[in-house]
Amino acid sequence: MQLKKWGLLFDIEGAKREVEEIEKKMSVPDFWNDLKASQELSKRAKDLKETISEYNSLVSDWENLNALVELGLEENDESLLQEVEQEYRELNRRLKDIKIRTLLSGKYDRGNAILSIHAGAGGTEAQDWTEMLLRMYTRWASHKGYEVEIVDYLTGDDAGIKNVAVMVKGPFAYGYLKCEAGVHRLVRISPFDAAGRRHTSFALVEVLPEIDDDISISIKPDDLKIDTFRSSGAGGQHVNKTESAIRITHIPTGIIVQCQSERSQMSNKETAMKMLKAKLMDLMVKEQKEKIDDLKGQYKEAGWGNQIRSYIFQPYTLVKDHRTNVEIGNVSAVMDGEIDEFINVYLRQLVS
Repeated sequence: MQLKKWGLLFDIEGAKREVEEIEKKMSVPDFWNDLKASQELSKRAKDLKETISEYNSLVSDWENLNALVELGLEENDESLLQEVEQEYRELNRRLKDIKIRTLLSGKYDRGNAILSIHAGAGGTEAQDWTEMLLRMYTRWASHKGYEVEIVDYLTGDDAGIKNVAVMVKGPFAYGYLKCEAGVHRLVRISPFDAAGRRHTSFALVEVLPEIDDDISISIKPDDLKIDTFRSSGAGGQHVNKTESAIRITHIPTGIIVQCQSERSQMSNKETAMKMLKAKLMDLMVKEQKEKIDDLKGQYKEAGWGNQIRSYIFQPYTLVKDHRTNVEIGNVSAVMDGEIDEFINVYLRQLVS
């Protein structure tokens, strides 16, 4: 592991020069006259500084690890071996994570994500599968140090979840999670089938970026239908006490969003409007893409033949991503949030 070579890969010196140039521009009195351009430059400087800081932290930790190795050799202390191995594995993991981040250069990749999961074909089994996927993504987010906030939650008829929407907050949350959008297929012996038969179930995962307030999206008040209702399910902090939950319908497109996680209507409305902005932005992007090259097929019904990934519990254990052919036999680990291999290979495939 040679960190100086990684520094060249990330062009740390170039990043430092760019930060200096931006800061010079920011010192000019009329810098903020063009608000949009100035905000973009400020954000660019912030992102570059975070990259430089993270790299410097890695260099410092690498030097400390080398010092620990030298100490162990000088004193012939084998008790330090386990600590050295653990520190090395953690440094290697962080380096790989930074390398993958170099592939995340999209406009919203660095920001938060709005993750929605919808039960598809399969009834109660599919609703249970939706809850299992929510747990998987929550565990993954926890491994990354991300915050997960449930903004909408509709319980299943007998078990599981019909629909759930969460805000995943952390650096590059959208960049990573956008790779998970699509239909996820489960094959297992159903715990809800007394005959012990094998069932196939589906759930649709949708991922949208959280749109910053400075992004201009025209939404006419007359185009909105706003309803209030009582909070319910795991997302409500004060279930069935007040009419605090908000549902917003965008009449021209038929898009419906709702939020019930906050205590006040105002807070729920603000979150719901963020979700609506994200959906409208996504719709605009898809319409533009469809005009160029028919990409509509990426958004498919949660049913047979449309899955991006299969999770097989019986008669053998295997998780296979059908886009990259990556296969992992340890289903339990995947369901505990270890999905980075699927994400990383897909990201590399996107830019290859």
